[in-house]
Amino acid sequence: MGNGTLDGAVVAVAGAGGPAGRAALLRLAEAGATVVGADNDPQKLAEAVDAARYAHGGATVTGETVDLLDLACAKDWAARIEKDHGRVDGLVHLVGGWRGSRSFTATDLADWDLLEKLLVRTVQHTSLAFHEALQRSDRGRYVLISAAGATRPTAGNAAYSAAKAAAEAWTLALADHFRKAGGEQGPASAAAILVVKALVHDAMRAERPDAKFAGFTDVRDLAEAVAGVWDKPAAEVNGNRLWLTEKP
Repeated sequence: MGNGTLDGAVVAVAGAGGPAGRAALLRLAEAGATVVGADNDPQKLAEAVDAARYAHGGATVTGETVDLLDLACAKDWAARIEKDHGRVDGLVHLVGGWRGSRSFTATDLADWDLLEKLLVRTVQHTSLAFHEALQRSDRGRYVLISAAGATRPTAGNAAYSAAKAAAEAWTLALADHFRKAGGEQGPASAAAILVVKALVHDAMRAERPDAKFAGFTDVRDLAEAVAGVWDKPAAEVNGNRLWLTEKP
């Protein structure tokens, strides 16, 4: 462990208890980062943290239940990380959720109410909470996971696609903040978007052994791409959509 740009970095992972979060904790710990996960499911979070610790003995991986729908809680979380570890070099946003419908006219606006909280409000809160610490870092990265549907929405995914598009726009505004803060020298920190069609993991394959999952990104490949954001200069990734699936 600890032989690259993430060696010694301190990275927060929001939504760490899900399959993608679990894979991210493993990969970041492998790279030598101190990893601080958050999730609203204490049991899943504890299992993900324990798995990363077990796989990478000596790695510092911790977890905390944080209400990311509360801006004050998100800010307190960011402040605690910087106080405890002296720095924050990354926030990986993996808070997810999906709701869809059979058609555009069948859309239930209650789905939007839920998705706006999960996919937009948590991005707003984490970015506002962490941007100052990330800007102080010599390798700060804010990484949003988005979906191809934000670029080309389908009729039955209006609420989901709109929420993802809003989250992307908010992240790109953060990227512009980093760009302006960098001045003539360019940004020292970056906000980047990783775009997938959808995610797949081992449990999904076990449940549907005959499914092809065409165009889906394995959570381990996503975790590799997340780590790779630190391998590129801030100016190269800041404000960019990095596609892990075919562009629509």
